[in-house]
Amino acid sequence: MKYIEIDEELYRFIASKTERIGESASDILRRLLNLSVEDVDISLPKAISQPSLESESLEDRNSVFNQAKAVVEKVIAEQNITGQHYPLDEDISTLVTIDFDAIVNQYLLSQQKGAVGRFMHLLASLETTARSDFDKVLNVQGKGRLYFARSKQALLNSSQSSNPKEIASSGFWVTTNNNTAKKQTILTEVLEHLGCGSERAKSIAEHI
Repeated sequence: MKYIEIDEELYRFIASKTERIGESASDILRRLLNLSVEDVDISLPKAISQPSLESESLEDRNSVFNQAKAVVEKVIAEQNITGQHYPLDEDISTLVTIDFDAIVNQYLLSQQKGAVGRFMHLLASLETTARSDFDKVLNVQGKGRLYFARSKQALLNSSQSSNPKEIASSGFWVTTNNNTAKKQTILTEVLEHLGCGSERAKSIAEHI
């Protein structure tokens, strides 16, 4: 078999298509491409060439492998105990660290229309990065007013002037009729709820 490196976004896509526990990435891709998954040689080579890791020592690579192996074995053991099984993408969701720096793209931000556009873009980027943790935005609320909800009507019920907008196609809605300073405060709170440091959160929010 041949082995390739893929980026995090592509890995998440492949993992999201998992239909059964133990299904390999190769099987998933063959199924998506309507190729036969029978009689495929799955023997592993004695060594895998990974150019990006060539500068690392064998001992370092083995250490990383052993850590990853321990995590996977723990997940499998917990599933065997509880009798519950989940798609691969959900198994690893709690193991993925949110890269807060990745949500700030100066070029894309410059293409947005005004503060509302930049606010929505940053939230959409954060939703893509945070994945299942993004529902924590629902905990960010004003005094007697919702800032986030799972429907447009919920925000309108909270305030008829909220001007709700959906965050990309995530199913999460946010009120947008606040001034720029308030939008920055809201985004700062969202970032902090997701584990971002206070100063870093404020720095990101200043891009609105």
